Amino acid sequence: MPDDVERCYIAGLRILNYRFNSEAELRAKLDRKEFPHDAIDAAIERLRREKWLDDGRFAAAFVRTRLRKGIGRLRIKRELQAAGVDSATIMSALDVPDHDDRAAAITAAKKRLAVLRRRDDDDAIRQKLVAYLFRQGYDSSLAIDVVREAMRDAAKS
Repeated sequence: MPDDVERCYIAGLRILNYRFNSEAELRAKLDRKEFPHDAIDAAIERLRREKWLDDGRFAAAFVRTRLRKGIGRLRIKRELQAAGVDSATIMSALDVPDHDDRAAAITAAKKRLAVLRRRDDDDAIRQKLVAYLFRQGYDSSLAIDVVREAMRDAAKS
């Protein structure tokens, strides 16, 4: 039993050394390696105690990375939920006051517009851009507003 806990702990460290994981993700990975559940519980508790495993830090880092890539808050929220992070931790991590969702959505729309402009008419482009921004996790009203602005700017240039 103590041997299982130690092996599980070391496996957890290796996994976390490769990529930061949520507690639920790590638990699932250790479970797939067929460690006993009590060994997984003990190893996760030790990893938490030693600050190797922290859903708050995981969520904050995840949000920063995804926002930098132009992903919207709604999609980030869905991805964190899928990673097993609790709602309070997600809401806390998403509270990033210095991030401008509108500017990020405009940047994403203009980038995508350059690709779509070569092959589609304006109505099709408008529909595809709104759908793209929605899939990227932006609110539908923001997506519609931003697409209008991006199309207007593209027509001027």
